[in-house]
Amino acid sequence: MMLAYIPSPSQGVWHLGPVPIRAYALCIIAGIFAAVWLTGRRWEARGGNRDDIADIALWAVPFGLVGGRLYHVITDPELYFTAGKQPIRALYVWDGGLGIPGAVALGAVGAWIGCRRRGVRLADFADAAAPGLVLAQAMGRWGNYFNQELFGSPTNLPWKLLIDPAHRPAGSPDVAFYHPTFLYESLWDLGVMALLLWLDRRYRVRRGRLFATYVLAYTAGRAWIEALRVDHANHFLGLRLNDWVSAGLFVGALIYLYATRRASPDGSPDGSPDGSPDGSPDGSDRPSDGSEGPSGESREGADGSADGPGGGPSDGSLEGSDEAGAGAEGAEER
Repeated sequence: MMLAYIPSPSQGVWHLGPVPIRAYALCIIAGIFAAVWLTGRRWEARGGNRDDIADIALWAVPFGLVGGRLYHVITDPELYFTAGKQPIRALYVWDGGLGIPGAVALGAVGAWIGCRRRGVRLADFADAAAPGLVLAQAMGRWGNYFNQELFGSPTNLPWKLLIDPAHRPAGSPDVAFYHPTFLYESLWDLGVMALLLWLDRRYRVRRGRLFATYVLAYTAGRAWIEALRVDHANHFLGLRLNDWVSAGLFVGALIYLYATRRASPDGSPDGSPDGSPDGSPDGSDRPSDGSEGPSGESREGADGSADGPGGGPSDGSLEGSDEAGAGAEGAEER
């Protein structure tokens, strides 16, 4: 009896006249919008201004895209700069090839620039953005499905992925079914997002520790998923280069979490996210009693009481606020 399998997409590009609409690009764009939306909700629930996130994203996103492409090209230069190859194709982002480590690293540089311009602490922004960032990765991985790339080794599991002959490895042209590693990583990323939201809601993780937890959890999953892949990769001491990068980031995140283990949940002596008296993420003079802020926007939710759909708490935002002056009480969910 024929086992179930995941079919290959019938096409990954559609045309509106002369303009190609690529599924890979749509997945990346959808992920970016989802990340900005979720980060904006979380930032606003912490008492911040949602406009901060939009402005920071204008710096972080372009830097991230450039960083992702640079990482891919630098780690696989032979795909573009050896005899018979076309160096110009290094610019063809739509063909696939955005390295997540490079995207996060250079995207962080862009975020740092945006944070400085908005008067926001980078660590506070990183903690707010971590769940949205991994959500974007989960959505972006579906672009690999439409490109029929970065799949795993041959398998006969019920959820195996059918790969068209034109996209199969040269060493197994007659093998049709492979591990859907894009799906494994997408589901893993969604699990990491859920973990981050729960940790933040339960423990009020601060001072960059939630972002470090994201790095720790993501690289742990990337390690076993990378071991399944059969696409081209440079190796060092028997391991794929991405494995070494993931291992380094994993260790770095562990060291950071250990070094900051005694920090207060808010990462500041007075219990506020950045040491400001009212605990606002950017240190501006924003009321913490639910009144309107300087921009006239309602500050409801700044104390963690904002309701999401159905009347429950919104995404993984804070459940409570710190005491902010005499007579102001905040409830903290620990």
